[in-house]
Amino acid sequence: MDKVGKYEIVRQLGHGATSTVYLALDPFSQQQVALKVFNLDILHDTSRSKAHRKLLLTEASLAGKLSHPHIVKIYDAVMDSDVNYMVMEYVEGETLEKYGEVDHLMDLGRIAEIIYKCCKALEYAQTQGVTHRDIKPANILISGESDIKISDFGAAVIDNQQSTQVSGVGSPAYMSPEQIKEQPLTHQTDIYSLGVTMYRLLTGKLPFEAANSYSMIYQIMNIDPPPPSTYRPEIPPELDAIVQRAMCKDLQHRYQTWEEFARDLVAFITHNVPQHEEIYDTEKFDTLRDLSFFKNFSDVELWEVLRISEWHKIPKNESIVHEGEEGVNFYIIVTGSVRVVKQGRLLSMLHRGDCFGEMAHLAGKEGRRSTDVISKTEVSLIEVDPDVLSRASANCRYQFSEAFLGTLVRRLSMANTRISRLLSDHADEQ
Repeated sequence: MDKVGKYEIVRQLGHGATSTVYLALDPFSQQQVALKVFNLDILHDTSRSKAHRKLLLTEASLAGKLSHPHIVKIYDAVMDSDVNYMVMEYVEGETLEKYGEVDHLMDLGRIAEIIYKCCKALEYAQTQGVTHRDIKPANILISGESDIKISDFGAAVIDNQQSTQVSGVGSPAYMSPEQIKEQPLTHQTDIYSLGVTMYRLLTGKLPFEAANSYSMIYQIMNIDPPPPSTYRPEIPPELDAIVQRAMCKDLQHRYQTWEEFARDLVAFITHNVPQHEEIYDTEKFDTLRDLSFFKNFSDVELWEVLRISEWHKIPKNESIVHEGEEGVNFYIIVTGSVRVVKQGRLLSMLHRGDCFGEMAHLAGKEGRRSTDVISKTEVSLIEVDPDVLSRASANCRYQFSEAFLGTLVRRLSMANTRISRLLSDHADEQ
């Protein structure tokens, strides 16, 4: 097969009972995509076709609806022709399955960061009225060190969807007690399944080992698993507690929100993971959320900021930009303070959450720096290249423009106040 619809097949990526996935090329956008072609024999098998078709239609219905950097995008779906297929974002990487094996375990900090990103992605899905229902390592893709994307929303529960959901889907080992009982489900079922996934990544074992599904179900319903540190002694009590709370059978004692789950992971990373030269994305995201410059950015837009920015630490009394030099990159202060100087005279001090360099950026390619900026203390900075920003989403660019506008208004207001005071003082002297 050389072509499906308009998509040109490059090579096969994988094959299963219900579908075959190909790497394909969209000839119009020249973008690589993952093309999932469904097995028509399964769809026409009367004993299974209704359930399978329902799962496929559920996932297809999400085309264009979930836009988050840690969720695989679904671009298009064709479900009513001789060839049934779905067009998805191509992720160059692998699933987390390998990292749930004893001989491929990741370090604790990396696991916490991955689970944190899953929390934020599933929190976003919840705001869109979507509960995944089948969270497990096989449905989480990873590329690089910790860039993850959640996939396979075929089993999802979608708010306000009129059709009946298919029951009995999912992997028994990762199912919550309420899912096994076929009770109404909320985001807390995904919290439970992500807790099981975290347990597997930490230990290389499932929390419940069973010879068959019936034994597995009995244990999920009635038995508390041993803490992860039972199998990996270096796991501290704080991490045991996070996993156990995520997997709590009692909904009242399980994490009530994704924010609670994510907050505990950030606290663990901050206080228990040895500091590296490179700051974890978890900490960067949490930092962005607290900066006034980014107060109106959504979570999706903040993840974009992480992708397009560079972070620097600058020693005390070091020049960052020079008056008269060419340059259009702009900066946001994460920690510390800087002095803004023109021809040797101090104009102002800028602190955490303030930005500088934006005037040269707004002036365009020919812009030159109008002041010197010198670190007063040790400073942490976010640097953004406008060329990279130009390739970000329209929403992200809009939020930067709004933040710059707010900054300019505040500075003009402060300047007007200073001028008024000077004029008042001058009048009094006369």
